[in-house]
Amino acid sequence: MATAGGGGGAASGGRRTCLLLCFVSLLAGLCQANSVERKIYIPLNRTAPCVRLLNATHQIGCQSSISGDTGVIHVVEEEEDLQWVLTDGPNPPYMVLLEGKLFNRKLMDKLKGTQRISGLAVAVAKPSPVDGFSPSVECPNDGFGIYSDSYGSEYAHCKKLRWNPEGNGLAYEDFDFPIFLLEDENETQIIKQCYWDHNRGVNGSAPAYPLCAMQLFSHMHAVTSTVTCMRRSAIQSTFSINPVVCDPLADFNVWNTLNPLNASGKLEPGDKVIIAATRLDSRSFFWNVAPGAESAVGSFITQLAVAEALQKAPDVAALPRNVMFVFFQGETFDYIGSSRMVYDMEKGKFPVQLENIHSFVELGQVALKNSSDLWMHTDPMSQRDESIYTEVQNLLAILKNSSNGVPNVTMKEANSQNSLPPSSFQRFLRSQNISGVVLTDHPLAFYNRYYQSIYDTAENIGLKYPPTLTPDQAMDFVTDIAKSLASVATVLGRALYQLAGGTNHTAVEADPVTVSRLLYGFLVKANNSWFQSVIRQDLKVFLGDGPLQHYIAVSSPINTTYVVQYVLANLTGTVVNLTREQCQDPKKAQDANKDLYEYAWVQGPEDPSGTGRLPQCVRSTARLAKAVSPAFELQQWGSSEYSTWTESRWKDIRARIFLVASKELEFVTLIVGLSILFVSLIVTYFINAKADILFTTPREPGAVSY
Repeated sequence: MATAGGGGGAASGGRRTCLLLCFVSLLAGLCQANSVERKIYIPLNRTAPCVRLLNATHQIGCQSSISGDTGVIHVVEEEEDLQWVLTDGPNPPYMVLLEGKLFNRKLMDKLKGTQRISGLAVAVAKPSPVDGFSPSVECPNDGFGIYSDSYGSEYAHCKKLRWNPEGNGLAYEDFDFPIFLLEDENETQIIKQCYWDHNRGVNGSAPAYPLCAMQLFSHMHAVTSTVTCMRRSAIQSTFSINPVVCDPLADFNVWNTLNPLNASGKLEPGDKVIIAATRLDSRSFFWNVAPGAESAVGSFITQLAVAEALQKAPDVAALPRNVMFVFFQGETFDYIGSSRMVYDMEKGKFPVQLENIHSFVELGQVALKNSSDLWMHTDPMSQRDESIYTEVQNLLAILKNSSNGVPNVTMKEANSQNSLPPSSFQRFLRSQNISGVVLTDHPLAFYNRYYQSIYDTAENIGLKYPPTLTPDQAMDFVTDIAKSLASVATVLGRALYQLAGGTNHTAVEADPVTVSRLLYGFLVKANNSWFQSVIRQDLKVFLGDGPLQHYIAVSSPINTTYVVQYVLANLTGTVVNLTREQCQDPKKAQDANKDLYEYAWVQGPEDPSGTGRLPQCVRSTARLAKAVSPAFELQQWGSSEYSTWTESRWKDIRARIFLVASKELEFVTLIVGLSILFVSLIVTYFINAKADILFTTPREPGAVSY
């Protein structure tokens, strides 16, 4: 009995030992999983996806399948290389690595209708395509400005003038395969090297396995339209099941006034305000890649310089009219920011009402002036009202007068029988006739051949620096484009000064150094010493080493909004003697007035001793106002009056390359793996069944039972 009992215990211990070894092996395998994955896959870390956007009626953009899309890489450097992908290649589906110069409507139409394509990776073209590239439409924001089939029908849908003739509409198409931008030249070269090593056949023959493949993940949750996705989000939120599938494009407008006004009250009807407006946002085909040098940055930099110049004028506090500077967000997507401000003015939710607006001056694209000409565009419809016509003519005369003696600027009137270019001013005209003008560098169609594209960069507007300059030297280096925009700012500043009732307009002069710093910060390197000094410490993470991107997105405020707000505060505000606690909570300071001013505790300039920065409290009138389409507040997701753009949510955005075996080898590997599995199960079964024999502990000598 003793012997039998000892053998059973040994067998049980053997089984426990076996299970323990299996468990340890499993843990070791899990610990090595990441290491194995790193050996198999090369992640692509510098990419930008095309994502899905939706409006009241359509979905646009791109997506992958829920598990990602995989294909054998084929490099297309010339259009003739497509034949292998579309017809000749024996290993579809293919993941196309496309040279940026070929990324156009004609080629994309070919790829769109085939099942032999699983995805597309686009390399940035250097230099930029010589023929131009704009994935926007020929008539931006069509249907959401002032002109329609029922009002100004002769100007509706760009019948008289296509403002963006380069527009191919790619950014407003729907693609059922993923498309990624390769932002890093080194990663692009790694992919090409993998292709050259594994995917190029000899003398036109098919390449041998293993082949280099790419996998793209960009599955989108939302489908069909904003109406559908918002309804699903509302229903699912009720049951707390995957509550949101899309989000409205939203952010904040930035605004301030020359003289403070009560932000919590309303102006009297007799108080008049001149509005100076521009836009903050841009876009491209790819998510959050929106350099917008000409389409947005040139104009809002100029307006920032105007705000500084006016604030320095000696008698601004005595001007009979106030000036309000507005930087609208979301204008690319059917005037989100301006339509929201007009809505708030109409509903009495903004301190300035429509009836308080004396005149409206907007900066459009101004960084590509041909010679010295700056063009003044007016609305032909509102000028059918005689009083508006008279006011507009007076406005044009003031602008012309303001340009006298200013170098490199000649004010010219655009054809009065043409419509206004796409502009925020149109949203105000939809509600009320207002005298106004839009200033641009183009008399007719855009000069910008890269409108709303990845190529609308500093190079597009001719921003260049001597190679020997340090970052701080480059920031203060006055380039030709800085001089040009400073001249435009001087003209606009003097005009606004006169419109506000001032008489000594020649005292208004924009600072070219300020313009230079702004150009460097927004288009070259945001993380510079000046931007660091004007922003709060908790916001310095918004300053990247490269240029800022100006896509409105869904998480707000975005980098551009914050930086513009704090730069505006720095240029127009005053440093006040408040402690950090008082600055962050002005109620604790006796002289602070939260209704008239905003207070910000910023990092401040560098300490001369080199020990850090000297933080300070800045008081200004720079504020934020919601830039969310009224359609979402009213829950009118199918609205044709307001913007309805939303962005789909997603779980995973990533890209990677790896070597893939042939189908035959994969099948053989599967069969061998299954065979080993079955053999292992059989062996394990028999070992377990005979454990009492196999794992019996031998008796010790002398341990004998009688």
